[in-house]
Amino acid sequence: LFLEAQAIEQKTLGKQHPRYASTLNNLAILYRSMEQYDKAEQLALEAKIIQEKTIVKEHPEYALTLNNLAILYRDMKQYDKAELFFHEQSYVNKHLIKKAVHFLSERELNQYLKRFSKSQDQTLSFTQTAKSKNLIPVCYDNSLFYKGFLLQSAGQLKQLALSNEVTTEKFNRLKGHHRRLAAQYAQPISERDSVLMIQLETQANELEKDLARTVAGWGEATRQVNWQEVQAALQVQEAAVEFVHYRLYDKRDTDSTMYAALVVKPGQPTPIFIPLFEERSLDSLLSPHDERKADYVNHLYSIADRGLQPMEQPQKTLYNLIWQPLEKELADTKTIYFSNSGLLHRLNLGAIPINEEETLADRYQLVSLTSTRQLVVPDQLKPAEEAALLYGGIQYEMDSAAILAANQGLASDLVTTRGEIAFSYADTTNRGGSWNYLSGTEKEVDKLSAILTNAGISTDTRTGFSATEESFKVLGQRNASPRILHLATHGYFFSDPARSVRSARRSLGEGGPLNDEPTFQLSTHPMIRSGLILAGGNHAWQTGKPLHPNMEDGILTAYEISQMDLSHTELVVLSACETGLGEIQGNEGVYGLQRAFKIAGAKYLIMSLWQVPDKQTSILMTTFYRKWLEDGMEIPEAFRAAQQEMRDLGFDPYQWAGFVLVE
Repeated sequence: LFLEAQAIEQKTLGKQHPRYASTLNNLAILYRSMEQYDKAEQLALEAKIIQEKTIVKEHPEYALTLNNLAILYRDMKQYDKAELFFHEQSYVNKHLIKKAVHFLSERELNQYLKRFSKSQDQTLSFTQTAKSKNLIPVCYDNSLFYKGFLLQSAGQLKQLALSNEVTTEKFNRLKGHHRRLAAQYAQPISERDSVLMIQLETQANELEKDLARTVAGWGEATRQVNWQEVQAALQVQEAAVEFVHYRLYDKRDTDSTMYAALVVKPGQPTPIFIPLFEERSLDSLLSPHDERKADYVNHLYSIADRGLQPMEQPQKTLYNLIWQPLEKELADTKTIYFSNSGLLHRLNLGAIPINEEETLADRYQLVSLTSTRQLVVPDQLKPAEEAALLYGGIQYEMDSAAILAANQGLASDLVTTRGEIAFSYADTTNRGGSWNYLSGTEKEVDKLSAILTNAGISTDTRTGFSATEESFKVLGQRNASPRILHLATHGYFFSDPARSVRSARRSLGEGGPLNDEPTFQLSTHPMIRSGLILAGGNHAWQTGKPLHPNMEDGILTAYEISQMDLSHTELVVLSACETGLGEIQGNEGVYGLQRAFKIAGAKYLIMSLWQVPDKQTSILMTTFYRKWLEDGMEIPEAFRAAQQEMRDLGFDPYQWAGFVLVE
């Protein structure tokens, strides 16, 4: 059939047409799978030559050809040639995506990125299976791009551009130019309007230069970073670690997802690639089976009684899987900056025990970053007023009169934060359950209010029905966002319902919707499936819509947060359940509240990995704030000291290790 298509296209379009080149590529893939490598090589190289003449190199079809050639030479064990094509393919992919950032919506960009995830998996797989040292720097730079640049820059650029009417107009013109250019590049060279393209390219370049000159932070947000710059930012006895996960490809696609660490240290000639484990090994450890949640967590983060484990339970520990392979390379290291990937986002690495007395946090200073790119391009926190906003003791049942009264005087344009998607996009079937009042959270914010006030910080506390979604969304609109945001409330996260029916029936445990009741089928967008519950949220949780069209629904989604400006906020504390979770989206890291607050501009986030008990959460939080504001410790130091104090007081890991700090 491919040969017949080739003959038709040769007759009707000629040999110098992109469609003809695509058919040659398809034939090459077929012959490669049949192990007729000579035929495959000849066809793929011919397709590449045609594409270079007809569509130029910065095109998705050309990237596909490079990928096919890389895989072909890998299968032929001509690894030097394979390396070259993997390298060039990575460059083309990044170029295409960087351009797309300027004109695709957040939803469209999410879909577009899926086209490239497979090629990134193949590059990492080749690096592992062929032990390709030459590709390790490419893998590190790819991680900086996908986890660093893409994770935050698209949202940051939009926020920067919308800072005033003049830059908004320029940004919209820039998007229009890039959209029209994309349409031109999608056509064969012979059918393009070359005069129009030169005009659009010139105008787009001038607009980008203008925005870089006039909009503070634009140049840093668009800056591309490489591993050498990360290395240059490190001091003696420091290291940067990018964790990656990828579907393993070896001759054929496999069902194995592998994890590895890319390590950079001062003075070394290249990053180091360290294979770690297969995902199912970690997944078996993270599955609680029939244990109570507390027993399961304590078992995960402790050494004691290991010999009494039933034979059917996994014998390897978190330490064996994740850290032991790294120890040799990190033997002389004291401070480790690391960026998580995949299921590692659901762990507190510092709490992993090395032995009965020592955890990783005792041996190393661990600094969790969304990307080690931040060592080169740090978060730019704007000077903030000494102000704090606390949420706790929230009433989740609907009282429209009380909520309307609480919102009196809130002058804002909340439509700007709704964006193109909202919680109401979720399917309305199978709703049920409600969120219960958390009595400990009111005591928590009362104690914190006293600590903050004594430290000279102006504090606003919102409890009961005053803790509305409207009161949160006005932040950053007319006045700078407060230095501290503390939200003691319920948080939620649901896995992608398309993955399995079971993942959409997640039990939220004590204090959440009724155990074992089917939860609703949530949006296909991962930043809707993660959020926080505010005043009156039970009504929308059960019905899928606000009580009145002109009211917010009380469910603050990650997407809505990502549309806000929190660039003056130094610390966000999410004293809630499962706020650290989010959908794992390939190289894009965690969609969810972590991503949302970083896009919005917050510097530090403290968030939870599991449903931490109410009382112990309150103790941890008050201890942290005292050490930070009264004892004068820096935020990371105060957080580590607070968790250490709880350990010293005899609290088990379930009661303190559930919270993590991300910078």
